[in-house]
Amino acid sequence: MQNQTHKKFIFTHILLFIGGLTMILPFYWMIATSLKSPAEAVAMPPVWLPMPPRILNYFRALQVAPFGRYFMNSLIVTSLCTLGETITSILGAFAFARLNFKGKNFLFTAILATMMVPGELLIIPNFVTLSKLNWINTYMALIVPWLASAFSVFQLKQRFESISDELYYSAKIDGCSDFNFLWQILVPMSQSSIITMIILKVIASWNDFMWPLLVTNEQDMRTLPVGLQAFTTESGTNFELLMAASALVILPMVIFYLIFQKYIVRGISTTGTKG
Repeated sequence: MQNQTHKKFIFTHILLFIGGLTMILPFYWMIATSLKSPAEAVAMPPVWLPMPPRILNYFRALQVAPFGRYFMNSLIVTSLCTLGETITSILGAFAFARLNFKGKNFLFTAILATMMVPGELLIIPNFVTLSKLNWINTYMALIVPWLASAFSVFQLKQRFESISDELYYSAKIDGCSDFNFLWQILVPMSQSSIITMIILKVIASWNDFMWPLLVTNEQDMRTLPVGLQAFTTESGTNFELLMAASALVILPMVIFYLIFQKYIVRGISTTGTKG
């Protein structure tokens, strides 16, 4: 029996090692390619270890396009989208979790139903709407459509409902308003779930490519993912510079995730748990 358990342990860790290696390999290839010469970047068979490493590629990549402007645009869009979604999700989740109003269940079902609609179907209607508002190539187009999320409302609603009803009624007896109960009690007790939502929103907004590409047509309004197009021209793609720029774009999110990953695990594990 002990021998069988030992074999299962070894087999499990072998699978985990293979899975981890599979996940790391694309990142290694990106970093390795960013340090290659133009010839090594397109060589066949592939060059796995550039000799010598060319750190200069990172400085050259920053000179190809105005990445400082792209970085500021991404920072502004990500910050405001995250702030807006956090506020609307908290307020919406509280309304559906604690308040009683006519049509509550129908409205919540309708919001959940929007999660089943592919985002690609909404691109054209949203673009037409923004065009009529003259918002194309503005921060409004990049930010306003992403100030609310059905998934975030659903996630926080589950967390708010997991908090004891007795606590809510006790607070009401003590004269606590719904608004004060939300911000002074519910929000602090749901910190892990809220931080999880914020982390996922930051990563998604920072890496968004399709929407900024569609609603911006001037270089000054481009975000970092869209700015990577500068390395693809009619004469071909500078793979070593593209990978160097990609590494610079991804690096802030990798650091951000590593710092806050414990909140994701904690938030997911507590969401929907009654207690």
